[in-house]
Amino acid sequence: MKRREFITLFGAATTWPLAALAQQEVTPVVGYLSSRSASVDGPMLTAFRQGLAEVGYVDGREVRIEVRFADGQYDRLPALMRELIALRVAAVTTGGGLPSAAAAKAATATIPIVFNIADDPVRLGLVESLSRPGRNITGVSSFQTVLVEKQIGLLGELLHNPTTIALLIDPQMREIEESQLAGAQKAAVALGHNPIVVRAHDDATLETAFADIIERKCGALLISASPFFLTRTKRLVETVARHALLTMYWRRELVEAGGLMSYGSSTFELYHQTGVYIGRILKGEKPENLPVVQPAKFELVLNLKTAKAFGLEIPPTFLARVDEVIE
Repeated sequence: MKRREFITLFGAATTWPLAALAQQEVTPVVGYLSSRSASVDGPMLTAFRQGLAEVGYVDGREVRIEVRFADGQYDRLPALMRELIALRVAAVTTGGGLPSAAAAKAATATIPIVFNIADDPVRLGLVESLSRPGRNITGVSSFQTVLVEKQIGLLGELLHNPTTIALLIDPQMREIEESQLAGAQKAAVALGHNPIVVRAHDDATLETAFADIIERKCGALLISASPFFLTRTKRLVETVARHALLTMYWRRELVEAGGLMSYGSSTFELYHQTGVYIGRILKGEKPENLPVVQPAKFELVLNLKTAKAFGLEIPPTFLARVDEVIE
């Protein structure tokens, strides 16, 4: 081999690893912190990645996503957030409501955060206003907690006689419990039903809550928004089915798993938007200038197979208003 050829080859061999290393260093890392579990968050992550890709950031190419799940154990969130900070993430998106968003905000005042929550972020102290969030945080709010009156009303349309309606609440979601309770109780009383409240935050208290619901002969159940309940989708749906209990959920995923019906915003749209916002932040926009996004529409989803299994007759007028029927 000629000396000139050797020098050329040697130069290429030493330059290539350095170029590859430089490429690795400029690839931004984005954290995804969720209070839920990997088995639950699949559709959310898919929507999030699609939103990112829409702005020009494909996972594994222009960006790397680091995912951390608390599996319904909210006390693990601070440590998981510290892990993401140690990776020098360029931004963090949070899933699973207020617990994740609060843990992220408490951990950093500089790393951009895009949250996805169910209640008013101004009332919860996450942002200064919906239009001008301020500092390093913005996101998406489904305002799910204000929908409980509508959810109770929809349940009432399927109840032919006055009955006791149970509201299942996660006491770990203390910040949104008051607004959920007030709306649900007001709506139930207005329809002539007796509202009761049961609480659960782990498997043991969930079993106790359902024993209480059955003992009180409740005719219907409203399950409130909670990351913990979503991690127990299979157990919730199976328990409800055993007792043919008319149940309203807040997310379509529980209806797809066999639940009776849900009324809420589109999960895909919400998480797609968080991906878009993260992409815009990576391009240089500041969270404080990105207004909190609210859902454009809400959807009523009904599992007709479950309704038939419960021996439930769905009035044609009700069925006409359903946005999606699962058969």
